[in-house]
Amino acid sequence: MPVNLSAPVAANLLPVAGVSLGTAEAGIKRAERKDLLVIKLDDGATVAGVFTTNRFCAAPVTLAKEHLAANRGIRALIVNTGNANAGTGEQGMQAARTTCAELAKLLGCAPEQVLPYSTGVIMEALPVEKIIAGMPQAISNLKADNWFDASQAIMTTDIVAKAVSKQVQINGATVTVTGMSKGSGMIHPNMATMLGYIATDATIAQPLLQQIVSEAANRSFNCITVDGDTSTNDALMLIATGKSGVTINESNRAAMQAVVTEVATLLAQAIVRDGEGATKFITIKIEGGKDEAECKQIGYAIAHSPLVKTAFFASDPNLGRILAAIGYAGVNDLDVEKLKLYLDDVLVAENGGRAASYQEEDGQRVMGQSDITIRVVLNRGAVNATLWTCDFSYDYVKINASYRS
Repeated sequence: MPVNLSAPVAANLLPVAGVSLGTAEAGIKRAERKDLLVIKLDDGATVAGVFTTNRFCAAPVTLAKEHLAANRGIRALIVNTGNANAGTGEQGMQAARTTCAELAKLLGCAPEQVLPYSTGVIMEALPVEKIIAGMPQAISNLKADNWFDASQAIMTTDIVAKAVSKQVQINGATVTVTGMSKGSGMIHPNMATMLGYIATDATIAQPLLQQIVSEAANRSFNCITVDGDTSTNDALMLIATGKSGVTINESNRAAMQAVVTEVATLLAQAIVRDGEGATKFITIKIEGGKDEAECKQIGYAIAHSPLVKTAFFASDPNLGRILAAIGYAGVNDLDVEKLKLYLDDVLVAENGGRAASYQEEDGQRVMGQSDITIRVVLNRGAVNATLWTCDFSYDYVKINASYRS
């Protein structure tokens, strides 16, 4: 079960004026489940996004980037689960183009104004005919207050849907931000096997919108890892409809950046809490580094260690594994005599070894919790970084061993 994570409450997910969402059961992988989503945007909306860095990126990723660059004005996004349309060559690209063209016909816009997204099994042909057949159903139930159903329609191995809304006062007016994401396994920057869609009713020019979504991703989705695998299909999109009457510029950007980053962070943390087979949610804080790069380098060494992750699953305070991960992280001039390691409030190591005050029962107490913080104080600078990960359980292997069945 997810670690201290509940499904969103539909009534708490606020509509964003200028965005409507519709779902369908297209039977892409399994019957009788929502697996197709159409997001329709009013004319004048701006859209920006960040995508996977995997060189085997999926056809819809390539095409979405191409359509964004065309600068025709995005009018719709379409998302399917059950099939990633990745590792499918020219056939996959043609399938993505056909998907956009068919939806464009139904909505009365150009194919270049549609952004496609897919998630699911890699290296299998996309069943385009099922997607096309499901489009009318999705369009027929387009609604502004459909975020809950939409968040369910983009799930793959997720146990619970992930969505959140926030509001902020900017220039004396209320601005709404609502977002949803999916992801559970194959999670690691840049970014993870996740899809994320965040919308706001503020007016934001596309260049500034791109800056805001990039920074939000770096502080949220690019700070999580479940298993160290970077997906072929990642995308995080930010939509600004301009319906609130509030225009964001450099003078008020900070408030907008803060709320978008907050929504992105909550969605990113939800992905880790719903990590495949996860039983522990682990916050890793690296403090006192020379720069952010080395802080993240050490943090990810800890987060990716199977030995660390399995120790946390077993609630076994075999904490020398954390020291080992710090040591092999690749920060070659690290002075281990200066660093301190904490498990929540418990000082575990200092001066190159076990802290004199450390008691095994204190470590055992913390390891028994479902939410745990690892804190590494490097004492070599003033830069900090925070990452989020989870443990490895038996269920992680079971879920991924049976993923295609």
